[in-house]
Amino acid sequence: TVRILARGNWQDETGRIVAPATPTFLGGPRSTQDNRLDRLDLAKWTVSPDNPLTARVVANRLWGRYLGTAISSNTIELGSQGSPPTHPELLDYLAADFVDSGWDIKHMIKRIVTSSTYKQTADAREDLANIDPNNTKLFARQSAIRLSAEAIRDKALFVSGLLKPRLGGPSVFPYQPEGHWEPLNFPRRKYPTSSGDDLYRRSLYTWAQRTFPHPAMVNFDGPSRETCTGQRMSSNTPLGALTTLNGPTFVEAARVLAAKLITEHNADDDRLNQLFNLVLARTPRDAERDTLTKLLNQHRERFTKSPDQAAKLVSVGDSPAAENLDNAELAAWTSVCRVVLNLHEALTRN
Repeated sequence: TVRILARGNWQDETGRIVAPATPTFLGGPRSTQDNRLDRLDLAKWTVSPDNPLTARVVANRLWGRYLGTAISSNTIELGSQGSPPTHPELLDYLAADFVDSGWDIKHMIKRIVTSSTYKQTADAREDLANIDPNNTKLFARQSAIRLSAEAIRDKALFVSGLLKPRLGGPSVFPYQPEGHWEPLNFPRRKYPTSSGDDLYRRSLYTWAQRTFPHPAMVNFDGPSRETCTGQRMSSNTPLGALTTLNGPTFVEAARVLAAKLITEHNADDDRLNQLFNLVLARTPRDAERDTLTKLLNQHRERFTKSPDQAAKLVSVGDSPAAENLDNAELAAWTSVCRVVLNLHEALTRN
């Protein structure tokens, strides 16, 4: 039995009894003397075709996920304190289509990514500079979106061939700075770094330690898991660049990718073409090719003169070292791969 508490006094049992019901302003079902609602009734109402709220929220979030900005920009509040939708008819259409499809998420994603709006170029347009400079109202072009924290790590593992895409299973413990868990007490804990395939599972399966989240995830605005995060922010800080340039996951991915390029191609130009195709889905421009070739030759010379440094760089990570490859050559190409993996274009979805 639940009662309205007089001035919050939980010992006062004189208050009016409250029966289970949805808030009146939402227009949902209410309990009667003959039918007391329970959680199953709430679940049924949540996904009822007569309730447009759930479908609108999901459609709005999916649009924001793929277009950079949602139709109602505040995806965690579609009520009176949120942001009015820029295209209310579009939101209603997507919500109705979602319900008619049988609440099919894949259908909605396909509908959005095959639309003319999604397939526009992300290049800025001068005629919109004053009307909609941030492309948050008209959706007159595509938006450049920084990848999520999980996707940034997963992409590096994928292009290098290290990613293990197996679904399900317990949480895993990828590389983490030593001592990050030292302040944890009662009991004191030591981070159990995973080994084998578990080191290269998708970031979705990374162990979530509340108040001590994985630093690489935090540097790219991953949630702390202390509270529910319905809408992530996207920042651009030096910590992110330092992570993708020096983090062991990214250095190891660059090393494995470099070994693949050296093994499969003999000419530097062919290796650069393959590197760009894998990471950026295009070929390098002349200026990029010249800059990276210069960097490659500088690092070849440096690592040839300093074999200890070359050996140290190519030993990062637990994955097996490439056989029959010169350490100086591998280290030089690892440096080039680190640069390309760290490019803004590599971390952004255009």
